[in-house]
Amino acid sequence: METTRNHVRRRRVLSVGAALTAALALPSTRAVAHPGHPGPGTPAPPLPAEYGRGWQPLKPIGSGPRQEHAVAALGTRLYVVGGIHPLPDGTFETTGHVEVYDTRTRRWTRAAPLPVPMNHPNLAAVDGRLYVLGGLAGGASWQALGDSFAYDPRTDRWARVAPLPEGTERGSAAIGVHGRYVLLAGGMRTLAPVPGGLQDTVDTVSAYDVVTGRWEALPRLPEARDHVGGAVVDGVFHVLGGRDRGQENVRGEVFALDPRGRRWRTRASMPTPRGGIAAAAVGPVIYTFGGEGNPAEHTNGVFSETEAYDTVRDRWYILPSMPVPRHGTAAAAVSGTIHIPGGGTRLGGAPVDTHDAYRPRRGR
Repeated sequence: METTRNHVRRRRVLSVGAALTAALALPSTRAVAHPGHPGPGTPAPPLPAEYGRGWQPLKPIGSGPRQEHAVAALGTRLYVVGGIHPLPDGTFETTGHVEVYDTRTRRWTRAAPLPVPMNHPNLAAVDGRLYVLGGLAGGASWQALGDSFAYDPRTDRWARVAPLPEGTERGSAAIGVHGRYVLLAGGMRTLAPVPGGLQDTVDTVSAYDVVTGRWEALPRLPEARDHVGGAVVDGVFHVLGGRDRGQENVRGEVFALDPRGRRWRTRASMPTPRGGIAAAAVGPVIYTFGGEGNPAEHTNGVFSETEAYDTVRDRWYILPSMPVPRHGTAAAAVSGTIHIPGGGTRLGGAPVDTHDAYRPRRGR
């Protein structure tokens, strides 16, 4: 594999070769596109998708296009939770729908919906259950919700758990799991999906104990982040890339926290700073996909980059680009294959039902 010094040159080559992520029921909410960007329901025109080199197309999301959702895996099943989807009148609806993809049968089914519809939900899988710990919802302005729920796949039911403490409510946080703790870093309290609308990014870091139901504050991030990647590898919580108060304010820094030492450290930065990424870990490597805020022409403002961070060597590697570049999606690994369902294909809201997967080669 090439070193970081050769990343820029190699990235240009790759981008040419592969240009082409039971309780309270509240009403769904509608919204327009993200600030200053094209209107909803207008995904980018399809381009020839170049699969191979670890990439494969899979069956599209069963219920149709989805964006700003969360993804997690329980066993061999992949869960797509919440988000937004387009309506016939050109607006978006925040949804609580939960779609389940069985990686063995390659079929989509429905699970019980979230009791409270959310976009940008904070989702984690711990000990056979799913946990949604806050998110965003609303109409003209998406506001943070502290509502939190646990899902048991054996009963197909959601149950309320302790909400985020007052003042820490947020969506779009980096998520990691450390033993019985779900870790949340950064996120946003407000996203006004109108031109020039407020995007309120935070540096808050929290831990939720799924056994006791208690919340704990952890040291704040060195810098505020939202739409950011997160993963725990070997007990260390990594927060990768993201943005700060707007799609164009992309960041490439990587911060790492050992919850026992309670100190953030700065690691090697991403070759391509990006927000709105999908991220998942396989072994000691964290893989990052796509993102939003690409200033280059003919990209629709979306990144196609696939970049992998080796947590042992503190080094980045550039891998084959996404066949269908997207942002506003999420990723989860099942048996070493990383699934990336849904997302948007242009700046702002442009949901698609695309579901593809990347299988890393051994050692990368």
